[in-house]
Amino acid sequence: MKVLCIGEALIDMICTDRGSRLSDGQNFLKKAGGAPANVAAAIAALGGQVDMAAKVGKDPFGQHLIDLMSEMGVNTKWVIQDPNAFTTFAFVSLMEDGERDFYFNRGADGQLSMADLAGLNLKEYNIVHFGSATGFLPGPLQATYIDLLNKAKEAGALISFDPNYRHLLFPNNTSSFIVQSWHYIAACDFFKLSDEEALLITGLDTVDAAAAVLRTKTNAVFAITLGKEGTLLSTSNGTEIIASIPITAVDATGAGDAFVGAVLYQLLGTSPSALPTLPIESWRTMIANANKAGARTCEYMGAMEAFKHLNNSIFNS
Repeated sequence: MKVLCIGEALIDMICTDRGSRLSDGQNFLKKAGGAPANVAAAIAALGGQVDMAAKVGKDPFGQHLIDLMSEMGVNTKWVIQDPNAFTTFAFVSLMEDGERDFYFNRGADGQLSMADLAGLNLKEYNIVHFGSATGFLPGPLQATYIDLLNKAKEAGALISFDPNYRHLLFPNNTSSFIVQSWHYIAACDFFKLSDEEALLITGLDTVDAAAAVLRTKTNAVFAITLGKEGTLLSTSNGTEIIASIPITAVDATGAGDAFVGAVLYQLLGTSPSALPTLPIESWRTMIANANKAGARTCEYMGAMEAFKHLNNSIFNS
């Protein structure tokens, strides 16, 4: 009944000059972030047991991430501090519609190796979540992702995947992202894509067409988030749209991570073999609850700050 999230924990530097591009911004606010770390924090906020595996710098920013995740209930035993690398930074400027101008300054997160995780027993985890395209960039983390995916499958864990595509990370090599995404899609039991990611990975022009192709390539249950249009859910029963929650967005950062965290929290205790046989009513409820978690996150500045306002009582609202 425990989740392991693998990938980057980083510092988001948010430009407080709302509506300004990063090139024009003057004032920045430090916030903890990183997609897998956000998912872990969301699961903990909802009341689930979750461990984080990541690498940060042995610096004040890395210590801040460890302290904050621990405060939120995430087990940080496998968050390694590297004395030879700085903590990774992502600079974010929020546009008027809640979307982001983004720049990535990579440091310690990419150096996570299997040697760092010696002693990690994947049989302790019901769910293992792979949550960021940073794991697809060349380096130790890429190899660690592959090794952990194979070991998690062997251990019988339920595998979750969210690619978290960022064009800045693959400006001239989108094909590498696509090929690696297909590998994880084929291996996982549940995955979440944005509508942009679904079109990019499949090479198609509509979400419906993308979903149809994805259904032929995998037996996994999957969700494609469509913003205010809702979420496309695909199960063995077919596809359908689960309505979104109307809100006035303050900051969309972490909304997708909250969505994934809410799904995984609700799947705790479910085996991979049982996943396809869950009643469609259960999936409708889980995705509706995940939409609520994502919407709540959009109402606050910074993902982990938003998760302080997240708990499982929102599922009853």
